[in-house]
Amino acid sequence: MSPTDTNRSFKSFFANILYNRNFATVLWFGLAFVGVVLEYAKSTGNNYLIFKGVFEHTIHQQNLYLAYPAEYGDYNHYGPVFSLVIAPFALLPNWLGVVLWVMLNTAILYTAIRMLPIAEKWKNAILIFSAHEMMIAAEWMQSNAMIGAFIILGFVFIIRGKEAWALFFIMLATFIKLYGVVGFAFFFFSKNRIKFIGWAIVWSVVFFLAPMLISTRAFIAQSYVDWFTELRFKDLRNARMDIRNDFQDISVMGMIRRIFHYQALRNYFVTVPAVLLFASQYLQFKYFNDARYRLYLLCSVLITTVIFTTSAESPTYIIAFPAVCIWFVLQPASRWATAFFIFALLLTSFSYSDIFTPYVREHLVRPYSLKALPCFLLWLILLVQIWRKQFLDVSLDKLNLKFANA
Repeated sequence: MSPTDTNRSFKSFFANILYNRNFATVLWFGLAFVGVVLEYAKSTGNNYLIFKGVFEHTIHQQNLYLAYPAEYGDYNHYGPVFSLVIAPFALLPNWLGVVLWVMLNTAILYTAIRMLPIAEKWKNAILIFSAHEMMIAAEWMQSNAMIGAFIILGFVFIIRGKEAWALFFIMLATFIKLYGVVGFAFFFFSKNRIKFIGWAIVWSVVFFLAPMLISTRAFIAQSYVDWFTELRFKDLRNARMDIRNDFQDISVMGMIRRIFHYQALRNYFVTVPAVLLFASQYLQFKYFNDARYRLYLLCSVLITTVIFTTSAESPTYIIAFPAVCIWFVLQPASRWATAFFIFALLLTSFSYSDIFTPYVREHLVRPYSLKALPCFLLWLILLVQIWRKQFLDVSLDKLNLKFANA
């Protein structure tokens, strides 16, 4: 066999794996399952205990945002409606509840990616490339995969003209963790903006009142006040904490604070310009109905959600990293796009793994919040590509045309 034939055989073998639905599904769910089982076997599952406490404290009308050191470490940062979301799992033994909780998060994000208006083989590639990041999220037992999925589902249902479902997911995500508010970035993709606003109001009322099914009106009303107070203090704590605490603030602001030893940095020095730059993407208003522009903006929204918040941790990147993968599969074949994606895959998704030596992880990646760097660079690349209308270079055969311009 000639070297050319060998190269073709290798590419064919690699493509058969990369685009294989069964392999993508097994890898996605398998890594998540292994991640949560191994982590729970060696830890108390602290994050899950916090979630379970939201349900139990709501039932007993105990402040949801105080410290409960006898039950778990850290504080709860989730809205009162989360008490209903976690309830079915909180009623189970911890070992079973935590596994089912993580696998539900895994399944919801899997479903959201499957519903994207992208051709099937490219969705398989996105799942495969994102599987390791899903494993990281599973180990932390958090809800980030669910929140990312709800943002994507909001996008999907808006472009399908189903505002009721779109706002269900956007508002539920918002009432759980506030990140979901970024779903309003898709407002201009709606075919009926009056319905968009109307359903936003309807679901806001529903999710505000829903926790009262298991507690009192007075307690839930006060819990919302306590929630916003806690979030404000959390942001202050993240911004003012010792920069050596490198498990939080894995963001653009965190990189600046740690790389330049500038702990006094005010967040708005970064976030205000970021908001203005993000808004500039809407100047391409005549392309609001173009599926390629919409997918580029989805990528920008998902990345923005993570890299400009001081609450960003390593598992939060399950929201941003699928956007990196979506962007990559949409790119025309080029060496620079492939090289950049490999750089992002290694530094964002695998930087906390054994691929990197402990020295690199502990003295370079974590201390300087470098997990955020590839996503920030891609955020800038997306801005330039949208300004230059390079989304029009996306091949239509990469889209599921049935839903791309629904």
